[in-house]
Amino acid sequence: MGTRKNDDGAAVYVFLVNGMQKEVREHALKQHPGCYDALPASVKAKIAANRDWLSRL
Repeated sequence: MGTRKNDDGAAVYVFLVNGMQKEVREHALKQHPGCYDALPASVKAKIAANRDWLSRL
């Protein structure tokens, strides 16, 4: 469905799962593989860039 910021300022990805709205944080996308597959290529590229940046810390 889209992305938004939660109260902590973190990006969450919003999906419809079994007819209910589900918010998934970036680090939890591995637990929801169908949700990750549904993301647009631009969002997947942003996530990959974030992970690359974190790996260099």
